[in-house]
Amino acid sequence: MKKYLIVLGLAVGSAQAEQVTDEIAPESASGLTNKTEVTATEFMIATANPYATDAGFAVLENGGHAIDAMVAAQTMLGLTEPQSSGLGGGGFVIYYDAKTGKLTTFDGRETAPQAATSELFLDDNGEPLAFFSAVVGGRSVGTPGTVKLMASLHQRYGNQTWENLLAPAITQAEGGFVVSPRLAGAIEADVERLHHYPDTREYFFDAQGEPLQAGDVLKNPAYAATLSQLAKEGEAAFYQGEIGAAIIDAVQGASDNPGLLSLSDLADYEVIERPAVCAPYRQYDVCGMGPPSSGALTIGQILGVLQYFDLKTMGADSPLAWQLIGDASRLAFADRGRYMADSDFVDVPVAGLVDPSYLQQRAALLAMGKALTDVAAGTPPNAPTQATHEAIELPSTTHLVIVDRQGNIVSMTSSIENGFGSRVMAGGFLLNNQLTDFAFVPDKDGVPVANRIEAGKRPRSSMAPTIVLEEGKPVLAIGSPGGSRIIGYVTQAIINYVDWGMSLQDALNAPHAVNRFGTYDIEKGSDAEALAKPLQEMGFLINIRDLNSGLQAIAIGPEGLLSGAADPRREGTVMGK
Repeated sequence: MKKYLIVLGLAVGSAQAEQVTDEIAPESASGLTNKTEVTATEFMIATANPYATDAGFAVLENGGHAIDAMVAAQTMLGLTEPQSSGLGGGGFVIYYDAKTGKLTTFDGRETAPQAATSELFLDDNGEPLAFFSAVVGGRSVGTPGTVKLMASLHQRYGNQTWENLLAPAITQAEGGFVVSPRLAGAIEADVERLHHYPDTREYFFDAQGEPLQAGDVLKNPAYAATLSQLAKEGEAAFYQGEIGAAIIDAVQGASDNPGLLSLSDLADYEVIERPAVCAPYRQYDVCGMGPPSSGALTIGQILGVLQYFDLKTMGADSPLAWQLIGDASRLAFADRGRYMADSDFVDVPVAGLVDPSYLQQRAALLAMGKALTDVAAGTPPNAPTQATHEAIELPSTTHLVIVDRQGNIVSMTSSIENGFGSRVMAGGFLLNNQLTDFAFVPDKDGVPVANRIEAGKRPRSSMAPTIVLEEGKPVLAIGSPGGSRIIGYVTQAIINYVDWGMSLQDALNAPHAVNRFGTYDIEKGSDAEALAKPLQEMGFLINIRDLNSGLQAIAIGPEGLLSGAADPRREGTVMGK
């Protein structure tokens, strides 16, 4: 397989109007970094930032559980990659327990405040707010779940002390970390919005009011104080104590765009354990997070349709293969837009959406060599009546994967949604804007939208932390940031690895071609540009653009041999022993 030189850029998610929001630049790129596949026999960690990988590796080397390493890495990511995730956001974990052989998922997604109504993002005339008018400020902030997710999993599985796991990020915050090119570029691209609130402005700009530059050393004593309080008092400090009070003050005190989040929303927040959603592909089962994530279901649908075609024989350079991948994705996204949302609030036909007979019907719609002209949601078994509507879903997000000495596996995707979230800070960390992942419009022609805003509801996500099984044993853990393009990035990496026999690093290096709503996004500057003309001749609209995934992956081979890879498009690293 060829090696690819990839020109990098910005990834954005699905949209109220795709052609408009695809131009929004939520986070700048950091350039291409050559990455080498890492092998190990005992344990391994891959994260989106070197500081986080180092922190998690040290925990594993000290005998820590995969969940322990996750806590150390995630708290470090909240410091060194603040535009992407942190204490003010949420996330999903799929976890494989080596002792029991059980696969399960944990939902740490944000929730809408109890005071929220379906009109939250409508103006006085009943029209949807402009995206950033909704994002910047307290209005978009949902109840954060990351701290509860880390704490509850640590209490259940961890073998290291909570205080010791938070110590590396505390020390780094006090002493300072080196601002990476990616963070510096993200600040430069978001100067106006980061100037909006004093705490955010003072943190991301120097004394002269200039954006921080790559190589600057940035200290965060407020974050160190927050983590120190969490280390002493546990999660209660966040959800019932001083940290939570500071969050509410910041959200409700954003006077130009205040939010509804309350102390009772924090106190009532719970992490939910949910069964993994698995779908067969070739000899594998591809498993991930079910609703409120659309990740596992949509990936399962795409692969379930493609199962009826011989992609291996076609090869990675075949326009016909990419036509099939693109149309399978469009069909899955049509179902996603109609049926997928928080299953605690709406009836999501989970089993029906990945039912083999239904997917065979959907596969029969594909015509080799000709793009579908009409793409609509299907009628899976037990389908409810719902209106189709897309919600804006942009990065920023991060992903990590960990395998410990015992063979326990964590695949975790976490996020604050848009780059720098709501731009509101409290306690040295940014607060999410995850409520804008809901559909702004609650119904269409009187038919309710599945992903409408409701009090206590979790917005639909595309985060797709994934573990692939073969005969019940894990062989691959993978995930990515990237808004609703996460689904395409993860799906294509699996196809690269399973069907086209690429090494794990080559599977992540390979260029992207993503089709969600009809337009085929082709990665600019890559060999995938050769697909543009034949795909256009088949009937696709083509958009050659930067596509900025951030895949992290660990493969588990025979005799427990571990192979790890990080996406060359971002600054992630892999370490193993």
